[in-house]
Amino acid sequence: MVQSYLRHGPTQAFGLICSSTSNSLYDGKLAYVPALEDVLVWDMKKGQMLSMWHETGHRSEVTCMCRSPQENIFAVGYADGSVRLWNSAFVSVIATFNGHQKSVTALAFDAQGTRLASGSQDTDIILWDVVAEAGLYRLRGHRNQITAIQFLSEPERPSTSTGSRSHMLLTTSKDTFMKLWDTSTQHCVQTIVAHRSEVSSLDIDPEKNFIFTGSGEGEVKAWKIDHESLSQGLVENEAGEVAKMIHPVTSLPLSSRHRVSQILFHPSQPYLAVQSHDRSIEVFRVRTEEEIRKKQARRKKRAKEKGKNKKTGKDIGDAVEDAMDVDQEINIIDLFTPYLVVRASAKVRSFDFGCKEAVSKSGVQLFVALSSNALEVYNIPPPTKSKEETPEATRMFSVDLPGHRTDVRTLCLSADDQVLASASNGSLKLWNLKTTACIRTIDCGYAICSTFLPGDRHIAIGTKSGEILIYDLASSALTDTVKAHSSTVWSLHVRPDEQVLVSGSADKEVKFWEFERNVSHNDEVKKSMTLNHTRTLKMSDEVLFVRYSPNGKLLAVALLDSTVKIFYQDTLKFFLSLYGHKLPVLAMDISDDSKLIVTCSADKNVKIWGLDFGDCHKSIFAHEESVMQVLFERKSHYFWTVGKDKMLKYWDGDKFENIQKLDGHHSEIWALVVSNHAKFVVTGSHDKSIRVWEKLDEPLFLEEERERELEQIYEDGIANALNRPDMSINNNEADAQPSGEVAAVAKQTSETLMAGERIMEALDLADAERTAFLEYESKVAQAGSLEAAGMQPPPRNPILAAYDLEPEAYVLRVVEKISSAALHDALLVLPFDKVISLMRYLDLWAQKGWNISLVSRILFFLLKIHHHQIVTNRVMRTALIPLRVHLRKSLRREKDAIGYNLVALQHLRRRTEAERTAQFYEEEDFDEEKVRAKIAEGKKRKRVSIKA
Repeated sequence: MVQSYLRHGPTQAFGLICSSTSNSLYDGKLAYVPALEDVLVWDMKKGQMLSMWHETGHRSEVTCMCRSPQENIFAVGYADGSVRLWNSAFVSVIATFNGHQKSVTALAFDAQGTRLASGSQDTDIILWDVVAEAGLYRLRGHRNQITAIQFLSEPERPSTSTGSRSHMLLTTSKDTFMKLWDTSTQHCVQTIVAHRSEVSSLDIDPEKNFIFTGSGEGEVKAWKIDHESLSQGLVENEAGEVAKMIHPVTSLPLSSRHRVSQILFHPSQPYLAVQSHDRSIEVFRVRTEEEIRKKQARRKKRAKEKGKNKKTGKDIGDAVEDAMDVDQEINIIDLFTPYLVVRASAKVRSFDFGCKEAVSKSGVQLFVALSSNALEVYNIPPPTKSKEETPEATRMFSVDLPGHRTDVRTLCLSADDQVLASASNGSLKLWNLKTTACIRTIDCGYAICSTFLPGDRHIAIGTKSGEILIYDLASSALTDTVKAHSSTVWSLHVRPDEQVLVSGSADKEVKFWEFERNVSHNDEVKKSMTLNHTRTLKMSDEVLFVRYSPNGKLLAVALLDSTVKIFYQDTLKFFLSLYGHKLPVLAMDISDDSKLIVTCSADKNVKIWGLDFGDCHKSIFAHEESVMQVLFERKSHYFWTVGKDKMLKYWDGDKFENIQKLDGHHSEIWALVVSNHAKFVVTGSHDKSIRVWEKLDEPLFLEEERERELEQIYEDGIANALNRPDMSINNNEADAQPSGEVAAVAKQTSETLMAGERIMEALDLADAERTAFLEYESKVAQAGSLEAAGMQPPPRNPILAAYDLEPEAYVLRVVEKISSAALHDALLVLPFDKVISLMRYLDLWAQKGWNISLVSRILFFLLKIHHHQIVTNRVMRTALIPLRVHLRKSLRREKDAIGYNLVALQHLRRRTEAERTAQFYEEEDFDEEKVRAKIAEGKKRKRVSIKA
């Protein structure tokens, strides 16, 4: 009989406030921050996590985020090149866009929020239609990673203007270039060598007059936008040169010369923030022209007074006055004055101002996401008239308790599996595993190992400095500091009889400590625990790990010389030496029956040994990198391993088989702990997250698991092969040539391949059904009336009978179920004979007026892709002529309906305006112009949304 195991699955991830893979967003109250593959929403004032944007099965990290002008819509870019549109109100994905081959690095919405531009490490820029949920086109021209994207629209025109607003797209890249693209002609209209090194950041001022770019060398440059040239487009001047639309102006002096990682204007207040240092953000105040004129007048007055004090007073004064008159022209550099520096508590990953509405009398809020897994909000005070007071930013809110500042180095569980302790460099945290809430946070040194002491009221921490720290969990207090070793304490373990603690250190000593419980004889009984040193075992090399056998007879010690020495724990007499690893053993564990010992090493291998003779049962190449921890599951020979290759693996120690591979962490896994009741496993990683993997009721068979892994590799291989530039499916089209500036948006994934297969299956099924009925009808027509009455129609296909659909309706149902973003890629998979078959169904749908917008979209895409074959194929002519007639008829009908509705809406608007005008005219003694002005003012006021 085939042995079955129980599957484990990821259930919870906690300990993460924000990760440093992406930028963060802030709206004055809520912060939207990346947390590896998820997005977390934090209420900064309360310090609570409100929601988590998680898509089941998606494992790629968040690399970029952008807010849409439309309410509650966010675009999130991921490391696998996908972009997802999230609705924050319903915490759901609206659409998924696949087009980039590498991680998304920049996102931008246009002013209406109907188009989205994405830039990636693959150097391409893709424009997406948010409404149609489809890729419009791909722009190529940059030679390195895209660092920033902005839509460049003209300043607001008066509402009476009917001219279309031309949209330009501004992009910067690590190739030192800034490019301006015309989205109407889909071409680059200006390329500027912006900096000598990579262009790392970009922003445009709210008035759309200036562009600011930051470089990797710490330089910020200002550029002026020529709106006249923008509106005219590419026009030659008298000298025969094309007029430039962006002109260099000046450089902005910064206090540091580090990489400018972010530049940001406040949407409504006169502030500009620049981050060019790890821990600080420089804030500049944008002065008005009136302020600058006053300052120039004061400067002129002082210079005049100085001139008059000298011997040739009058002449110098006149000369200075003339010079000042010449210098009345305001430079852009005068507009920006250094205001204050915000100094954060750790390295800044990104920052954001609140939205336009989030401005109070006390100042402007600046939200900062730190690389140390923490969030902060600072208040920037408004400028004061007094010169003595220098403005200082004050920290208003911070979120740092629900996570560690540094890597989680060690984990341990209480005996009842209720409380988890995690320790890092600087802090020890206790977590309730049911709610994943942080119960306690205690300061500690650089923790390396930890263990709960008998009774679960105390916890012992081994530190890098050689001390053993004992904490009382009820009072969150450090009760004892034991100077145990002269070097790092690598391992701690409590003997199964709970009487002795053993510690192993890099000072080549193994020390044994007995527990002493001190009971105070006051009214309240208080128990405190201390350690009493009893024995020392000196070793030949540094001790990396110590472990008692569950039967309490043996002690295993792993040394830096790659061997494991086993001693009798009572007499400390040498018993066995296990050698075979090529690099030091980093961890080990002994099974509950004390028959097997499993060791894991930096040589990427796991070895299983018998404890009776010390023979190696099996050596397994377990991970791609060093294996960091190994633990047996209780009362079994199954064991778990974690490694620097980010994987958690489950093994059968008797059959030496890998049962399951679990990937979820995005960095090296340092710590592992297994439930005392074998219900779950907890891992802690360099990515600062703690993940729980629970045992499910679902059975797992090894053969099926291997088949599933091979299928996944095969599907990924096909998709990757189809996405290679030289293996484009539509290779007969000019768009497939990567040398062009514009290309089609296409990327094959396993989802699009499956969708293409579903369309083919539906076409086969419908064609077979229609052929069978056509044959039946022809036989009936040829036969006599008596024979025809006796002939039975062919049985319907079970699927069509179940859905009670005609063949053409079934094909439409299948096509409609494919997501709009994946439709084009699914159609690319179809072979040409299936395209001809689909054309017949398109004709039927157009004839019946079913989903005309979808029919038109599919038809135009197929005609564009297969143009050469369709032109040369005479058979297609008979299908295309009736299709043209039917489609035109249906489109005309749709056009009439839309036109009728538009006219009706315009009529309703005019009627409403007329009623309001009459109402105002009756109430107030105004003339018509004043009334219209008041109505317009009322409209503007209504648009302002006040948030609580």
